[in-house]
Amino acid sequence: MNHSFAYTARLLGAGLRALLVLTVLTGILYPLAVTGVAQALFTHQANGSEITADGKVVGSSLIGQQGYSFKYFQPRPANGLGQNSINTRYKLILSGATNLAADSKVLLKQVEDAKAAVVRDNSVPGHPVRPSQVPADAVTSSGSGLDPDISPAYAQLQVRRVAARNHLPVPQVEQLIRAHTTGRTLGFIGEPRVNVLELNIALKGLMAKS
Repeated sequence: MNHSFAYTARLLGAGLRALLVLTVLTGILYPLAVTGVAQALFTHQANGSEITADGKVVGSSLIGQQGYSFKYFQPRPANGLGQNSINTRYKLILSGATNLAADSKVLLKQVEDAKAAVVRDNSVPGHPVRPSQVPADAVTSSGSGLDPDISPAYAQLQVRRVAARNHLPVPQVEQLIRAHTTGRTLGFIGEPRVNVLELNIALKGLMAKS
């Protein structure tokens, strides 16, 4: 009986020591080391890729925003369109795309309505927008529904509206787009893109100077 009790006590003690050591290593030292390296080498990314304007954090370069007036560049539609979307206001409690199939008549109707709205909202006197000019990202959401970027084509389509509403020369607005266009990652991954929040912050700065 005493031998059995001593053996059990040894096993229990070894288990408790292993638990303590692993807790310190994996629960304290390792997280501290990873956090320290991240803060030292990747400070911007480790803190949420925050974007600041006028000394205040106004968002993240990784998360799209809605609610811009038509004086500013518009983002992609939020997480699908209409009542079939699971996230119509870019709220961060969830992400994901609509479950409607590509051949869904409901989805096709929503996309056609969105295209008509893009044509209407971005046409200015003497420079109408044709439906064939509307890129796909102007009328569809991304897989997450939180895409912070738009294509250069969609940004360019909005130039004349933005210039007209802010009384800015078109070439100046086009230059903003060129300055905020990011190319393919490593030269071959993905597509060229424009971060809408960063572009609109630059636009606001240009408006303040004009």
